[in-house]
Amino acid sequence: MNKKIIQTGDRIALLQTFVRIVESGSLSAAAAQLGTSQPTISRRLQGLEQALGVKLIQRTTHTMKLTDDGERCYQHARRLIENWQIMEDEVSAARDEPVGVLRVRAPHAFGQDQMIAPLGDYLGRYPQMRIEWILNDRSPDFILEGVDCAIHVGAVTDPNVVAVLLAEVPRIVVAAPSLLANSAVVEDVANLADLPWIALNTFYRNEVVLHHLASGETARFAISPRLSTDSLYAVRKAALNGLGVAMVSSWVVQDDLQEGALQHLLPDWQAAPLPIYLLYPYASYYPARLRKFIEMMKAVMPSLTGTRPAGVINEAATRT
Repeated sequence: MNKKIIQTGDRIALLQTFVRIVESGSLSAAAAQLGTSQPTISRRLQGLEQALGVKLIQRTTHTMKLTDDGERCYQHARRLIENWQIMEDEVSAARDEPVGVLRVRAPHAFGQDQMIAPLGDYLGRYPQMRIEWILNDRSPDFILEGVDCAIHVGAVTDPNVVAVLLAEVPRIVVAAPSLLANSAVVEDVANLADLPWIALNTFYRNEVVLHHLASGETARFAISPRLSTDSLYAVRKAALNGLGVAMVSSWVVQDDLQEGALQHLLPDWQAAPLPIYLLYPYASYYPARLRKFIEMMKAVMPSLTGTRPAGVINEAATRT
């Protein structure tokens, strides 16, 4: 690929590829994120190096390192791409229609259930958009994985991201009638400690903490779970099979409660609700596709089945 061809081709695409190589850490990772092959990525890198007349990356079998020229090119490329995105958005502002690909990370259970309808609304509203919907319960490395934003359920521990509180998910205690038939009547919160338990170890393992909705009283007791898992759906299925009591997000069992397959124990006692955040990295500029997604999430998340606006429960129940 010679310099003349590069000048008449898509140089922005070459710079975007180069930035993705640097931020993902390898040609193969960049290829996966861009949906192409490693040889294609390698050819684009070679084309950019030939066009600039410098070596940008030193590669061995196991390592990849930017040259001094490569580091300068990377810094300039990031600014150029950002300015290009600003120009694209300003030029298309009259249409107010984002274009391109949005990569979003979401928790497994929530991402394959509650979030599909809002995604359909977003794609219907912006037909030139595509979404890569990545289901994983851990927080992403936004730059390394090329993720634009993430839906996160639970506390946020990374201070290096923007965290927008969208809504919260109530959590309740449930059990199957078959389990309760062989147990003492549950009349008080203290009775719960005597029952077998299933743990959702992402949020509770060896201790259960419940709050009384009216008084704000707190009850704590230790558990030795018969089953411990990181899957909300596995917890639900185990509870349906009578393996133990479970503390779950209310949305995942609403049909089971209506059908009588599960029972809501001590409705006046609930666990602290789980916050739902939209996370994305700090930047001086955000493209339209991300801004519009953020706007939509703020609007629809509190109204999804099984969620509610943050902070609506009795304040006394959240102080302890």
